[in-house]
Amino acid sequence: MAPTMINHKLIRASIALVWLYQGLWCKVLGGAAHHQAVVSAVPFIGPAASRAVVIALGLMECGIAAWVLSGWQLRKAAVAQTAFLVGMNAAGLIWAWRLLPDPAGMLLQNFAFVLLIWIAAEVQPHVATA
Repeated sequence: MAPTMINHKLIRASIALVWLYQGLWCKVLGGAAHHQAVVSAVPFIGPAASRAVVIALGLMECGIAAWVLSGWQLRKAAVAQTAFLVGMNAAGLIWAWRLLPDPAGMLLQNFAFVLLIWIAAEVQPHVATA
């Protein structure tokens, strides 16, 4: 296998692992309780529905992981991932900023993650279609 193909798969795998960790471990399995606290702070969600919303977000993140691994339409996947991250970061900063231990660090890490997402979208090997 050509080195560029291996690197591309490693980039996609690293992106998918972040989504899987955040979605499955942190949200669906409840490995990071502060995620539910942040969601609870959103006024139109509140504490009663927060667990269901956190699980739904986690399942969406698991779906994004599968999409990235598939390599299908990575530019559209990059747009979806970027929008999802911007939305979640904005919601956290607007409604739960006091619960975020390091908002600047969160933004910096997500900027680097989005950059990697777009690198994966742009270096996608082009396959001729019949």
